[in-house]
Amino acid sequence: MKRGTFGNIRIRNEMLTNQLGGYTHLQGKVDVMSIYDAANIYQQQQRGSVIIAGKEYGTGSSRDWAAKGTLLLNVKAVIAESFERIHRSNLAGMGVLPLQFLPGEDRKTLALTGDESFDILGLSDTLKINQQLEVVIHNSTGEKRHMKLLCRLDTAIEIEYYRGGVLTYVLNQIMSPSS
Repeated sequence: MKRGTFGNIRIRNEMLTNQLGGYTHLQGKVDVMSIYDAANIYQQQQRGSVIIAGKEYGTGSSRDWAAKGTLLLNVKAVIAESFERIHRSNLAGMGVLPLQFLPGEDRKTLALTGDESFDILGLSDTLKINQQLEVVIHNSTGEKRHMKLLCRLDTAIEIEYYRGGVLTYVLNQIMSPSS
């Protein structure tokens, strides 16, 4: 499952030049490798990943399978222009944070290259439905800039799912005394 996630030969990482398929590069490196291999290296370094995506992220995916694979690759958040509705909800259920660029912004207008790291602020106990979150972008030269993203946790139950995953939520419901 982990290897097959982003394994479609027709997907395109627009942050790479002329490369079709599930490929990327490590932060600060130029060598192209499979997303699977890069994810394993980041996991060995105990680093999570963030996916930067375009419009209708998740369209055509095999729904929950794709969200599970994303989680297994240690992806902590997906920042997209927009989401396919069910895939966005499945990401939340797996504990992967769906974030959306604000209108008029995308990876190109923000000049994101794939070499950045992100600090997502405001993920406290007071997280609200469709809240805007502050994100600090760190580029490879050490420069910082700030942006706002829309947190696409669209319901109270998705917030609970995100906090511990749907399985934890269901187990807690089973274990809690009935009222």
